[in-house]
Amino acid sequence: MGEKIDKIVFATGNEGKMREVRMILEDLGIPVLSMKEAGVQADIQEDGTTFEENAVIKAKAVQKLAGGLVLADDSGLEIDFLNGEPGVYSARYMGEDTSYHIKNKSLIDRLEGVKDEERTARYVCVIAAAFPSGEILTVKAALEGRIGYEERGENGFGYDPIFYLPEYGHTTGELPLEIKNAISHRGKALRLMRERLREKGL
Repeated sequence: MGEKIDKIVFATGNEGKMREVRMILEDLGIPVLSMKEAGVQADIQEDGTTFEENAVIKAKAVQKLAGGLVLADDSGLEIDFLNGEPGVYSARYMGEDTSYHIKNKSLIDRLEGVKDEERTARYVCVIAAAFPSGEILTVKAALEGRIGYEERGENGFGYDPIFYLPEYGHTTGELPLEIKNAISHRGKALRLMRERLREKGL
């Protein structure tokens, strides 16, 4: 790889997310910084229509400001019965300031009477890497599950209390954090990205 990468900036201000990112990427042996640690402030208009587009928009915008290698993710919940909703609008579904209790109740209500096998859903995560050279790399991973019938569990956040994993008999909101991180869509995508970066000689 022609360019020397001395830092990786992950485009987030979320400390919980940074912990997971650092855990998975630390063995690359390159410092992993949050936007705040890199001294970057940016209000990025994520107006893409896919997870890929939004992750790339974010990675490119922060790379211009921070330099180095920038990673950004976009993720959300896709419910098959609702034609993939809330999808790319997961964070903005019913308004960004609406509590997830209300969002979760709305989704459960919309699936009223829908049988188990038709409640299939997945968490999707795309991570984009923006290199100093202008090269862009993306990876995508998913965690398959179903939408439950009520909120269960205090772990996790967002849609976790209604995202049910039949093989575990629990929602992602009930799983211990170490299990959730081991199977999560973001964890899978981060490990994929780590492999791709290794292939590029990082």
